[in-house]
Amino acid sequence: MIELKSVSKWYQDFQALKDCSVTVGKGEVVIFCGPSGSGKSSLIKLVNGLEDFQSGDILYKGKSIRSRDVRLPELRRRIGMVFQHFELFPHLSVLGNLTIAQQKVLKRDAAEAEHKAMGLLDRVGLRAHAGKYPSQLSGGQQQRVAIARSLSMDPEVMLFDEPTSALDPEMINEVLAVMVELAQEGMTMLCVTHEMGFARQVADRVVFMDAGSIVETGDCAAFFVAPRSERARDFLGKLLR
Repeated sequence: MIELKSVSKWYQDFQALKDCSVTVGKGEVVIFCGPSGSGKSSLIKLVNGLEDFQSGDILYKGKSIRSRDVRLPELRRRIGMVFQHFELFPHLSVLGNLTIAQQKVLKRDAAEAEHKAMGLLDRVGLRAHAGKYPSQLSGGQQQRVAIARSLSMDPEVMLFDEPTSALDPEMINEVLAVMVELAQEGMTMLCVTHEMGFARQVADRVVFMDAGSIVETGDCAAFFVAPRSERARDFLGKLLR
């Protein structure tokens, strides 16, 4: 589904990503972990064109996302993203947040968009909150709305950029439960997270990054039992303690 080939990225004189290569197959859940500033979020934002890169290539289903005939709105519909800080439209209700892109981008009529939205709100346990505004919801509820909004576009791949890092500990599990369900249903997922319990439960592979480089990648179970690199062993030791 996704292939990053020797991707490098600079912010002016600072090289944020260094020759990064990863492949993600259909239905795989790949966790990106590592210390803050290691380039994890920058990397996944490249996958659906939210940020640009200077060298290398990214393929979606075998085709470069830089091809002239690749339209970014269509790419972002196919590759949905959930951000750290929700990014909901504050002036729209929960239902409005889920229907606006369906109507504007997918050209669904109001009734069809609302039917889809209510089904997804059922799925994330928020049907009763459809008429509320984001400011009336808890952080965990807002993040579940953000997941439902991405799913309303019928994506084939989901990107998650530290989706629980802005949440209180009590709210984390309600978001992770939705993500676990998605993984179990076979959604292709690229997740930046420090939630190692979640990673152990759902990940097929782990990509460990440090200082803009991919230090190691491998099977999830093997990574947690015996990471190959000293840097990963040090990181995991501190995190798990």
